[in-house]
Amino acid sequence: MKKHYFLFIYSLPLFVYISLISNGWSTLLPILIYFGLVPLIELFFQPDATNIVKDLESQVKQDPFYEWIIYLIIPLHVFLLIKFFFVIDSTEVGSTEYYGRISSIGILLGVTGINLGHELGHRNNTGLKYLGELLLLTSLNTHFLPYHNAGHHLNVATPEDAATARKNELLFIFWIRSHFGSYIEAWKIEIRRMRTTNNFLFSIKNRMVFYTILNVILIASIYFIFGFKVLLSYLLVALIGILLLETVNYIEHYGLLRTKNEHGRYEKVKHYHSWNSDHIIGRSMMFNLSRHADHHYNGSKKYQLLKSIESSPQMPTGYPGMMIIALLQPLWFFIMNKKLKELAK
Repeated sequence: MKKHYFLFIYSLPLFVYISLISNGWSTLLPILIYFGLVPLIELFFQPDATNIVKDLESQVKQDPFYEWIIYLIIPLHVFLLIKFFFVIDSTEVGSTEYYGRISSIGILLGVTGINLGHELGHRNNTGLKYLGELLLLTSLNTHFLPYHNAGHHLNVATPEDAATARKNELLFIFWIRSHFGSYIEAWKIEIRRMRTTNNFLFSIKNRMVFYTILNVILIASIYFIFGFKVLLSYLLVALIGILLLETVNYIEHYGLLRTKNEHGRYEKVKHYHSWNSDHIIGRSMMFNLSRHADHHYNGSKKYQLLKSIESSPQMPTGYPGMMIIALLQPLWFFIMNKKLKELAK
């Protein structure tokens, strides 16, 4: 995939901006395009499984183009969220414009907020991790990083991982189990870290304590500056962002389990413990997250370097389409359980 395809991510803030300044059906553009048109298009285009030539990996890794895509979208994300606060205050609750703008910002929080926060949260640079935390704060999902890095990557594809969907598990049940389970585990992880470093369990060095303070400050600020209506609207868009994340979690490892050896230890995470997708639009929109098998093999690898692994289980379409299928639960079970059966042969 050519590097300029990743610029497609900028279509999201563009259509979100149109949603915020327009009226009528055009306020629904982001949801109509990314969960309507994009899944339809990806049905007619073959996935691109080509990888970067090994001799070029170092050059691609250092190419500033990929970093600037990230850096420039962060201020757009923050700007659109702040603009939303002003616009939604004068939008009639229950109108087409209200639901259009709520869904648009919800998609923004899920894609450029949580997904990009995930990308930066894996970086070794402290400043970039702070930016990742800021992006996750915009959807009140700051607990994601402690659990994802120290919990999910360790326990993925096991019953111990809250973010791994079991075979035949209902999506709405998974939403609840994954979100609150990962929140509780994030606290446990931070408390263990405090004990290891001989710090007071609930000191400000405990990231979950610090995140809780930030969440309270953000919610209180929105209420005192804009009022209850805007706060309620913000909580709705944060919920949409979180549900988008949990739906992605649902499709990434559905029904895949690591086996235990004779000593009761799980096998190492392999390429066949994550569902993979090479569909171009989904890849460009999600910073190559759909090449998930390679991400779990090396979590700190930059998004532009992630490889397609031929022997990893493949999704029938890209992430946007798979998320729609997941919402249609009978269709999801029909397609994915059949694939699980084929993998077991």
